[in-house]
Amino acid sequence: MREYENLKKEALAILEENLSDRLHYHGLSHTLDVLAVCNQYVQRERIGEAEANLLRIGALLHDIGFTVSTKMHEERSVELAGPIMVKYGYSEADISIVKGLIRATRVPQSPKNHLEEIICDSDLDYLGRDDFYKISNQLFEELKSYSVVTEVSEWNRQQIRFLEAHSYHTAYARKYRQPKKEERIRELKALVARDS
Repeated sequence: MREYENLKKEALAILEENLSDRLHYHGLSHTLDVLAVCNQYVQRERIGEAEANLLRIGALLHDIGFTVSTKMHEERSVELAGPIMVKYGYSEADISIVKGLIRATRVPQSPKNHLEEIICDSDLDYLGRDDFYKISNQLFEELKSYSVVTEVSEWNRQQIRFLEAHSYHTAYARKYRQPKKEERIRELKALVARDS
């Protein structure tokens, strides 16, 4: 357990010191949100300590690649994860599991096991929550700062496409997040229709 706590402290320090101010969405608060949601799954599903810690490490490291590049950040995260985990005595098997967790979060998500399903649903948990608009506005600001998108109307159309293409993987998210996500789709479609 001490290894995990030390790794967590280092990962959070790396993120805090090295993430760009332009990352309005992919900042420290997103990593902490994903970690908190993973912890809720750990409690709900009574996941054993060893697996739970690997899931938590996956959450902590899944976007650490943003400290070096916004391009292919999952692969950058995978490259950084190995040496960090080795430092705290994790085995090659553990490192391989965490690399799988990180890669699973790449959109379109492709989880291959239950832990990967959990991290995928934790990463995009906000799509079916009440704070959807607050968080999606952070993502809009981030994409605007990198000139990926400029107009709110285009952003709303992109969000509709993204939400419609996205699927939750766990039974919990399908039951408790999917309905709210469908509400968001209807609201965004109404906004787009009004602005057309």
